Amino acid sequence: MIKINNLDEKIREAVSHFWLTRDEQLKKQKMSIKQDYGARSAVTGGKQMAAFERLATQIALDAGIPRSSIFWTSRLELPGYFRPEKKWDLLIVDQGTLVAAVEFKSQVGPSFGNNFNNRAEEAIGTAKDLWIAYREGVFGEQQQPWLGYLFILEDCDKTQVPVTAKQPHFKVSPDFINASYAKRYEILLTKLVRERYYTSACLILSKKPQNIDDIHYSEPREILRSQVFFITFAAHLEAYVRLKNN
Repeated sequence: MIKINNLDEKIREAVSHFWLTRDEQLKKQKMSIKQDYGARSAVTGGKQMAAFERLATQIALDAGIPRSSIFWTSRLELPGYFRPEKKWDLLIVDQGTLVAAVEFKSQVGPSFGNNFNNRAEEAIGTAKDLWIAYREGVFGEQQQPWLGYLFILEDCDKTQVPVTAKQPHFKVSPDFINASYAKRYEILLTKLVRERYYTSACLILSKKPQNIDDIHYSEPREILRSQVFFITFAAHLEAYVRLKNN
């Protein structure tokens, strides 16, 4: 069994990298002649989640996955059922076998309402599209891949206060009544795992730091902890390598 040393510290470093990268991108935006829209440059600039991608890559290497089978900078497209292809954040494709596909996403204020719905639709649709493609044999004869979804949400007043759900025609599910945006994400990711849309999901809440040495994060639900996420990821890869070598 793979032992992931100092995983908590590695998660903290990845969260720190997330905030540092966003800060650098926003500073570049302010210095640029060509202005982007609001905080959009911190999204379109990418790479905020690179530290999580590097951690997953190292875990894959330690499990015995060849480096040539790990993709997180290019060749990230997978075919779907309802669309020709979808770009993932990290793929492990080994000798024609889809071993794992992972999404690393985030959301920072000020707009949380519309963005929550967009993220939910994206997460649900991405997984559903892939699983139907898998069922229809798009990836050939193979065992089920490991699908993961890791999400960082800014921990602030706007994400922690109760939000009124609009119910002009029908009642919404009771668990969403007066749920904050943080709680809504917790419910969303928990249901995505329980309904087997993703093998594992992770929710990290982190306050925007005043300085880069002041990093704090929390994980509100046991099933969505980073330890569960990365350990099950490692276990799947290790099992795949053992079966491949037998």
